[in-house]
Amino acid sequence: MDIAAHTAALDEYGPDRSRTCTPAEAAAWCRRLTLGRQENFSVLSALVPPALVGDFSAVYAFCRVADDLGDESPSREVAIGRLQWWRAELEACGAGEARHPVFVALRPVMERHGLPMAPFSDLIGAFELDQRVTRWETWSDLLGYCRLSADPVGRLVLMLLGEARQGHAVDASDAICTALQLTNHWQDVRRDLLERDRIYLPRELWTGEDFEGRLVATCRAGHAPDREFLECFRASLREAVSRTWPIFERGQALLGMVKPAHRGLIGLFPAGGERVLRQVESTCYETCIARPRLSRVVKLALVARAWISTRLSRAA
Repeated sequence: MDIAAHTAALDEYGPDRSRTCTPAEAAAWCRRLTLGRQENFSVLSALVPPALVGDFSAVYAFCRVADDLGDESPSREVAIGRLQWWRAELEACGAGEARHPVFVALRPVMERHGLPMAPFSDLIGAFELDQRVTRWETWSDLLGYCRLSADPVGRLVLMLLGEARQGHAVDASDAICTALQLTNHWQDVRRDLLERDRIYLPRELWTGEDFEGRLVATCRAGHAPDREFLECFRASLREAVSRTWPIFERGQALLGMVKPAHRGLIGLFPAGGERVLRQVESTCYETCIARPRLSRVVKLALVARAWISTRLSRAA
């Protein structure tokens, strides 16, 4: 959501003004928001069971609005205040007093599936952390951030689908979500720095002198004015990517633990993430210059493969 659209949404449903809406209006609001966003893969693809489309929309809308409150606010101070308001709205929802359309739509979803508050609270915590921390010191610190920013999403998806809520399946889901979050960071090095002043590549992986200053200069230039630094950056990102692959591998077992009808939907995301990570490798780890992305053809091929797999499993 761009800043203008974000501001318009807050004018209608924000901390300072909010009109009431019916459950039907709230569900439609969440669906419009979900369909209007450009993600690597459509949240409401044909792989989502029709009966769960509204539920997925409500959960996605919660995540999307919270993310925008953090990223599209005019300052970190304003973002923190708005995220505190969003947390208060979550608590009101839990108490049966939903007000914002996201929570009006989300309340029956939480009741229907027995969704706990913790994953939603953790996600808000991650967006709050983004306002306080813009540089990560260690790999372990970054993994801790992913446990808040990524893993809850996978757990919520499993709950919506009626899959396991604990044990090895959840561990595998966490691994996939962490690997996806890390891949997103490696893909978006330039954009995160220029648009959000964030560097997720941990300092312990930086090589060469004045790594940050030279990274900023390279990202701003959009090319490699400092060839020696480019080699340093490649080495640092190569190490980060090499640490990400085993995390994807730890998640591979999940597909064998979920219902056959859900494997296409769940498998689409690690398949896409792995393709993006290969793109990072094939572009010589130069994401400080340009953002690698999957072509529309590749996305369609991945979705088609997952759809065929799902259809075959349902016919079996």
